[in-house]
Parts: sequence; structure tokens; C-alpha cells
Amino acid sequence: MGFLDKILGKKEALIQSNADFWNWFLKHEKEFFKIVKDRQNIHQDFFEKLAPKLDEIHSGIYFLTGMLDDNTVELILTPDGAIRNIYAIEELVNAAPKIEGWKITALKPASDIKDIGIDYEGFQFNKDNLRFYPNIHEGYPDEIDLTVIYDDFVEEKRQAIVNGVYIFLDNYLGELHSVTLIDNMKINGSNAISEELIPIEKLKDYLIWREKEFVEKYEGTRHNTENDSYANFEGKKQDGSIVLALINTTLIQWDKKASHPWIFIVTIPFDDCDNGGLPDEKTYKLLDSIEEEIIQILPDSDGYLNIGRETADNKREIFFACKDFRKPTKVADDLIKEYDGVFEISYEIYKDKYWQTFRHFESR
Repeated sequence: MGFLDKILGKKEALIQSNADFWNWFLKHEKEFFKIVKDRQNIHQDFFEKLAPKLDEIHSGIYFLTGMLDDNTVELILTPDGAIRNIYAIEELVNAAPKIEGWKITALKPASDIKDIGIDYEGFQFNKDNLRFYPNIHEGYPDEIDLTVIYDDFVEEKRQAIVNGVYIFLDNYLGELHSVTLIDNMKINGSNAISEELIPIEKLKDYLIWREKEFVEKYEGTRHNTENDSYANFEGKKQDGSIVLALINTTLIQWDKKASHPWIFIVTIPFDDCDNGGLPDEKTYKLLDSIEEEIIQILPDSDGYLNIGRETADNKREIFFACKDFRKPTKVADDLIKEYDGVFEISYEIYKDKYWQTFRHFESR
């Protein structure tokens, strides 16, 4: 150990893998256990040490902790509702060694509704003041669109109430179901409601029934894009810049869109090439190679359909519809690392069972 290391203390190595994280955690777990059990200086001596290490693994990993019983600390790792971070948490927890006195949990688990009472910004949320009804859309039969009614709703405090309801549902349904099973949700008061209201404790059974129905309807549904037709679209914006798109027109007309409900959009901005918002030849080839790389990793046979791409305003957007959300988010994170310093790649992933994102291509 060098002279400065002796004075300042040896700097801990950067966490670069899940194994690195758990090796670090094992060195401190007895200290952390005592801190949580004694409930002393938890924020300073545990949270402030754990948070930066989790951030080195993957940004956006949050956590909750407490005593599960007298001899067990539960550490819950949560994406706080961000779908893009779920895979990283699940992989991290799956890699955890067995640690005596600890229960490591991925995502907030479901709880018995009788035990849930949320107090958030002066509002209480429980099974007695929350009800719901489904909104049925004839043209979108697979859509799970809910209105949740909160008895003490105040319009001026809408955002606080919305947050409180989401926290309640995370605890009741479990975080994974809360963020993945419900397609759309509105929260209102009971004034002028004519629909029959359903007790909130029946929501879990309703969602399980709808999901089972959905899975059975589309089980085994695949689409081979090998013989699909594609069309080029070209347009101009008001500022004169050009918009180019290449779209799989066979897919856009497919009648089983809901079987691939996750929309995954990779955005790759590029330098202004003084070409009306379009790339130069060298950049164009590199963008195409990245797109091909993604398609190879996410093949249609595994449930990842490449709908096409759009190039305009100095960026390329690549469109996919997917059966699941975990692998695409992992692939995107890997791409961001691979092309760091070349492109500032970003991405979106969200549920859109009827691909309304691409509706404007259907009418062309």
C-alpha cells in the first residue's frame, strides 16, 4: 500500500459486474445487518454506502429495507416503476449468493390487501376508499384500461393522489404486475360516476383473468418477416428538412398486433452533415450496420419484429414490436456501452398493444 493510501485509505475498486457487487456486499453484510436491526444511522451508514455501488452496476436501482423477522433483514431492489431497469435488478438478485440473515428480493412483492394502508402527503389509501371499473373499447378488446375511483379525491391534489394510488397498487399487486399488466389507468373521484364500481380487492383476480385470456388467445403466435413487403416513405417538414422511412407494410396491416405488445424504439442521433438532417454516406453505413446488429440479436423467430426505421432531424429511429421487454432493454444498454463515444444512443420501451405509435404509416 502506497504512502497516500495509508493516509487517505485505499480506494475501493469500481463495481463492474454482479459478482463484484456481491463480493463487496459480503464484506459489509454483518455491519449492514446490525445497522438495520438496531435502526441507527441507517441512511448514513447503509443507504449512502449501498446506493453508489448499485449505481455502478446500473443506474435507476432503488431499494427498501427492514426486518422481516428478528433474525432476517429483507433488502428489496426496485426500479421504482421504470420498466427498462427490471431486467438488471432480476439478474442482480439471481446472482446473489445465499447470505445468512438476509432475504434479497427483486421488485416489491405483492401483499395481502388487508395489511395495506398507505399514508402519502396527508392522504390515506386502503381497500375501503378505492374502487375501480374497466373501460371497454370495442376496437381494442385486449386493452386493459381502468378507472380507479378514490373516495377522497381532490382535483387540486391530483398528482399526490395519483402517486398514492400507484404506491398502493405496487404493494397490492406486486411491482411487476402493477407496471406490466395495466395498459392505461385514470384516477378520479366518485362524483358523476354512473358505472358499476368494483371493490379494489377484486382487481387482482380481474387482472389475472384478463392476462390468462390474453396469453391463451395469442400463445404460439409468431410472424416470419422473410417474405414481407416493405415501402419507402419520403416527406418534407415545414422547415424543408427531409424525412425518410422504410416500413414493413405487411406487418403494419397484421391482425395479431397485440401478440407483440411492447414497442421498442432505438434512437441514434448523428452529427449535422449539412445534408438536410440526413446522414452522409459513411454515417449511413454505420447506422445500417447497427440496425442489422440489433436485428440479428432480436430475431422475429424469438418474438421481436422489426417494423422499420425513420431518419430525419439528424437522428435514426429503429422500430420494433416485441413479445417481452427484458431482452430489448438489455440489448439497448449493451449498445449504449458499445458505441459510447461514437453515438449517444437512447431508447424507449412501452406497452402499445395495437401499435398506435405507427398508425400514421397505415394511411400512407
